[in-house]
Amino acid sequence: MQNIFKTEIIKQHPTLPARITKITTPHGEILTPAFMPVGTRAFVNLMTPVDLKNAGSQIILGGNTYHMLCAPGMEIIQAMGGMHRFMDWQHPMLTDSGGFQVFSLSKNKKICKIDEKGAHFKHPLSGAIIHLTPETSIAAQKIIGADIIMAFDECTPEEGGREAALAAMDRTHRWLQESIEAHAKNPHSAYGHKQALFGIIQGGSFLDLREKSAEQIVNANVDGIAIGGEVIGYNMEKTLEVIDHVRPLLPENKTRYTMGVGLHPEDLIKVSERGIDIYDCVAPTRNARHGTLYCGNIVLTEDWLRFENLGENGKISIKKSTYAKDENPIMPGCRCYTCRHFSRAYLHFLFKQQSMAYANLASIHNIHVMHEICATMRNIILQNGDCNNVDTEYLYTGS
Repeated sequence: MQNIFKTEIIKQHPTLPARITKITTPHGEILTPAFMPVGTRAFVNLMTPVDLKNAGSQIILGGNTYHMLCAPGMEIIQAMGGMHRFMDWQHPMLTDSGGFQVFSLSKNKKICKIDEKGAHFKHPLSGAIIHLTPETSIAAQKIIGADIIMAFDECTPEEGGREAALAAMDRTHRWLQESIEAHAKNPHSAYGHKQALFGIIQGGSFLDLREKSAEQIVNANVDGIAIGGEVIGYNMEKTLEVIDHVRPLLPENKTRYTMGVGLHPEDLIKVSERGIDIYDCVAPTRNARHGTLYCGNIVLTEDWLRFENLGENGKISIKKSTYAKDENPIMPGCRCYTCRHFSRAYLHFLFKQQSMAYANLASIHNIHVMHEICATMRNIILQNGDCNNVDTEYLYTGS
């Protein structure tokens, strides 16, 4: 395997910003658009690495820095040879810097306090203080060993208005430079693998701040560019507005990543249409565990695609008694393992029994749907945007 990180543009859609890129990492290649299942605590809930690969996963978000510092701790991860070996995921991996927890946990000052140097977290079990700074975050991510690591940032809250957005952005920019300096000392993991460092555009819902932040991140010459903040993925109308505003500022030859996008299959289509390459979200597996399963048709339009909702807004609630005798698969035409072997009636039964088998089969389906959409988008772009020539035999990326 090549010990490099590189992004190459393979094909551009003829009329849209959508594109296919090939990302080369020490643990393999990724063809984008690509969805990343989330394994925040060193596992994707109730899915094995084999499940993930068979569902079509090329890359995962594995092991959030804050949570890995809490458990199992860096000593154990390093003793096991890094996160890839620890999880038995021998493919590309991205990890988060802990910046989201700066946003989420600082709402309770007893748990997390922010200062200009970083964040002080109270360990949820021992009560010990975890001090996350750009330097300690990068150091931890090198022990985690992910192929793509993130600059330490402060995820921008939507509450607090412009003042809060500006403060978070300024901290993010200062911490970016400190993250770059820490990474530059040795741009490899603790195991000798080349790591790519991504910067994160903040600025909340304020387009002028987003523009200022985008210019700062681009000029920092990082390996890839993420768009973050509480609004991204949560409010899709504002998410698309932000992407449209900053895209002209982004270099063509670097990976573009929207953090937290994927609440609904249609969300992937909308951001990819605007030139985004990768995205992650906990929603597909979380929804699956709670009984919400994606259901719709992938419909080819004149030059792109859409997810035609079936059920209730593109989802079915498998807990409902109406599915108790339903012999159909979750989603018509779906080729995931679950839909090829099991009925809605069986999944309804498993859910009512509170069986872990239900959560596994449900998660396989929801993750597969996200990958199927990405595969369809790649196929359309390869066919020069001509949906009439899309070969459906190559839409499924799993096995």
